[in-house]
Amino acid sequence: MIDRVHAGRFVIEVLYEDNHLLAVVKPPNLPVQADRSGDDDLLSIMKRYIGNKYQKPGNVYLGLVHRLDRPVGGVMVLARTSKAAARLSAAFAAHEQDKRYLAVLQGELSGERTLEDALVKDGRTGTVRVVAPGTAGAKAARLRTRPLAKREGLTLTEVTLYTGRAHQIRVQHAHAGFPLWGDARYGGGKPGQQIALWAASLALEHPTRHEPMRFVAPPPECGAWLPFDGEIRKWLEENGA
Repeated sequence: MIDRVHAGRFVIEVLYEDNHLLAVVKPPNLPVQADRSGDDDLLSIMKRYIGNKYQKPGNVYLGLVHRLDRPVGGVMVLARTSKAAARLSAAFAAHEQDKRYLAVLQGELSGERTLEDALVKDGRTGTVRVVAPGTAGAKAARLRTRPLAKREGLTLTEVTLYTGRAHQIRVQHAHAGFPLWGDARYGGGKPGQQIALWAASLALEHPTRHEPMRFVAPPPECGAWLPFDGEIRKWLEENGA
């Protein structure tokens, strides 16, 4: 971490920064960009950070090249130049990066699995559901889930995404019978519970230097993560945190 940005009740950790790339840790419940809620958002906050730090007058350029659901936190990268934005957007569209999530599932998942489903998003409600392959508007979704530990009827798992569909991790695990802990939309999460899904690691090629980079951040030490503290620490060490 090289800096901390305070914005209201949120604290955003800056992991890396150069002329083309900005890597940060998005806190849970902070929208990635402005939406109908009118709440402050990550993109606007980081634009203010860049403007204040480098005394840039007027509009600051910062490109959004991928997203996380509002309740989900973890590693994100933003582009500081249009060239970097174009290259990173193309890389994300082609799934050239390595995105790994940690999640706590309800139930005990035994053995690594690859989940492959067809997903459709309801434009009115924003809810995603699994449908039969070939359904109009359906998009293929694929991920790998690898259990790391089981405790108290829960499973800590590492998730690797091969496609980037809306709510993919949440919907596919729920459909497989292992909804995420605290997921109010797909898993029966209760008020006050924070969904146990975290973008823990992101590996990609630097957009201009073409060097491999990996950014890692631990999930919060609270909620469903607490029973798995030791396993999370081990995972972080193995992944370069």
